[in-house]
Amino acid sequence: EFIPVSSSGHLELVQSLLGGRDADFHTFLSFINLGTLLALIIYFRHRIIKICQDVFQHKNYKLALNIIITCIPAGLAGLLLSHVIHTNDFFSALGTIAVMMGLVGIAMIFVDKLPHLSKLKDENHLTKPRALAIGLAQILALIPGTSRSGTTIIAGRMMGLNNKSAAEYSFLVSIPLMSAVILKTFLDGDDRAYLFANFGSLMLSNLVAFIAGLAAISFIMKYLTKPKSLQTFGYYRVILATVVLIFVLTM
Repeated sequence: EFIPVSSSGHLELVQSLLGGRDADFHTFLSFINLGTLLALIIYFRHRIIKICQDVFQHKNYKLALNIIITCIPAGLAGLLLSHVIHTNDFFSALGTIAVMMGLVGIAMIFVDKLPHLSKLKDENHLTKPRALAIGLAQILALIPGTSRSGTTIIAGRMMGLNNKSAAEYSFLVSIPLMSAVILKTFLDGDDRAYLFANFGSLMLSNLVAFIAGLAAISFIMKYLTKPKSLQTFGYYRVILATVVLIFVLTM
C-alpha cells in the first residue's frame, strides 16, 4: 500500500494471473484498509498526537487544515465516481494499468527535472494552495497503476518538499481518506453482509495487511532519505509497464 509502485495496479495484475476479477474485489479491498490504517496510526502515533495537541491546545490548525484540504479533491471524486470506477472495464484493463504505471514511473525518474516551487523546510510549512495542488494530483490515483503515495510524493516534491517530508505528508493524508472509505463500507448493508460472511478470511487478510503495511512504511521512510531513491521505484514501474504492455499487445 505505501510503496509507490501502485498497490491497486499490482492487485489487478495478480487477479488477472489468478483468472479474473472477483465480483467482491473492491469490497474486499475496502475492508483490508483496516489493517493498513492501523499500521499508519501505530507508526505515526507520536506525530498524530502532536497534531492533535497543536489543534486543541495551541490552536495551531495549519497542518491539520492542510491535510483536510489535500483530502477533499480525491475524496469528492472517489465518492462521486465510485460506481463508475467499480464497474467500468477501463479501470481494470491491463493496458490502462500499464500506461499509468509507466507514466508515473517516468515522472519519478525525472522528478528532479520537473518544475518545482521554492523549497520548504518540511510539510509544516506548506501553504494552502500547495496543499490543494497535492490533493488535485491525488485524484489520478483513482486509476489503478497510478499509486496514491506515488502521485502525492511527486506532487509534494514539486511543491517544494524533499522526499522524506513528501512521503510523511502523503501518509498523514491517507489516514482520513482510509478512515472515510472504511466508514462508508461499514454503513453499506451489502458490504456488512460480506463482512459477516467472510469474517475469518478478512481478519487474516487484515493481519497480513497490517504487518506488511508497518514494514512498508518503516522501509520507505528510511529508504527515501537516500539520494535518487524515488528514481529506483520509477525504473521498476517502467520495466513492469513494458512487460505488461508487451503481454497485452501479443496476447
